[in-house]
This record gives sequence, C-alpha cells and structure tokens, in this order.
Amino acid sequence: MFAEPQTTSADLQFDLLGVRVRVSAWFWLAAVLLGWRACQGLSSGNQRLMVQLLVIWVGVVFVSILVHEMGHALAYRNFGQPAHVVLYHFGGLAIPDAWGRRHLRPAQRLLVSAAGPLAQLFLAALVIGLLKVTGYAVPFPIPGVSSALGLYEGRDFPAIPVYAFFDFLLYVNVFWPLLNLIPVPPLDGGQIVREGLLTVGISEGPRIAAMIGVLAGGVVAWWGYSRGEPFLGIMFAMLAASCFQSLSAGDTPWRRWN
Repeated sequence: MFAEPQTTSADLQFDLLGVRVRVSAWFWLAAVLLGWRACQGLSSGNQRLMVQLLVIWVGVVFVSILVHEMGHALAYRNFGQPAHVVLYHFGGLAIPDAWGRRHLRPAQRLLVSAAGPLAQLFLAALVIGLLKVTGYAVPFPIPGVSSALGLYEGRDFPAIPVYAFFDFLLYVNVFWPLLNLIPVPPLDGGQIVREGLLTVGISEGPRIAAMIGVLAGGVVAWWGYSRGEPFLGIMFAMLAASCFQSLSAGDTPWRRWN
C-alpha cells in the first residue's frame, strides 16, 4: 500500500533542480478527497467558491509535498546518492537511484529523514514572516501557539480565497510535518529514532523503533478516531499494524518512502 505506484501514461513527469519528479494520477484525487471537508466548510454552500478552494488546496498540497520530498532528495544528493521523487496517493517518496551502489551511514540517513519535515517547517516560517511584515493576521493551525505569540493580531485578508491560501499553506506545512515526526516507522520520526539508535551503536535500533511505532501509532489512531478524524485514525492504525508485523518479520534493508 505504501510502495511506489506503477508508472502510467497519466502521470506528470518533470525535472526540478536536477531531480526527476513523477506525480501519479492518483495523487490529485487523494488531494481532493483530503481537502473536501475543509473547502466545503469555508465555501458555505457556494459551489463556485468551493471549486476555487479545492483548486487552491490541491495546489498547496502539491507544492508542500514537493518541497518535503525535495528536501529528502537534495539531502541524498549532498551525501553522493542520487534520488528521484514520486508523489502518490499516500503523499510522497524520495527514492535513491541505483539502490545498493552506495550505502549511507546511519547518521547520514538520519539527516536525510529530517530534511523533509525541516524543509516544510522552513517554508511555514517564511510564510509567517511575510504575513507579519505585511501586517496580516497569521492563520496558524495551533491556537495555543498563536495566542502566545500574538499571531492572530493583524489585518484580515481581503477575500476568502486569499485567506484559504494562507490557511491551507500553514496547515499543511506545520501540522503535517509535525505528524510526520511522530516516531512511527516508516514516517520520518520513526526513521529518525531508528537511525539515531543505530548511530549511537544500539544494534537493536530497528526493533526498538518498531516497538515505539506500535505504541505511538496506536495512540494517534485512537486520538484520530475519538476526534472525528477517521482518515488519520485509519492511517496510523495501518502504520502501527505494519510496525507490529515487522517485529516478527525481522529487519529489512533501510529505504525511504516519504
């Protein structure tokens, strides 16, 4: 389910900063489904506005996930390992080219894992700085942080689509990378735990990371179901189940998927 999808004639393909990028046709459908409820709430029954908001949402998701995966791919390249990017129904993949020709050390793999979410958080910081400099209120997705930092203070946006653009942009580039840093393999947080343990010489790092993943994934799945977020609950339940299966299947060669 989390593997790279087969190439089809409907895929979008291009190069960015010397990195080959492929966008699966299923990516667009998944993005629409993810943003449907949020766009519906903002549009208040206005169908034309609903379509506008969906287009904005899909564009934001595309750019944000591409930034995330390019962070991984460029980190790979920094360590001498070329990689390509695939955007698909479960987000994105940064996949090393010629797998097995060069093996990175655990500390290098940790930095590769961290590069994706850090790229998104850096983008969010730039957006926040731009809004504050121009005097607009920042639609930060974590209310407690917003109140403490005074991010909600400022001018209102001139139109709903403009507000939606910045609201979506900050939601996807703050909330999603923080979710990705939850220690559940194969999310970035789980990979960071795994490679961090290996870096300090703990050979059982993969099994420990998987055990942490079972617990953390189960907690987030329960939280998602209890808060009316079924997609989040299903996703982390599957990740927790995958971690549990890996405990009995033994270790597998390290590879990126997000």
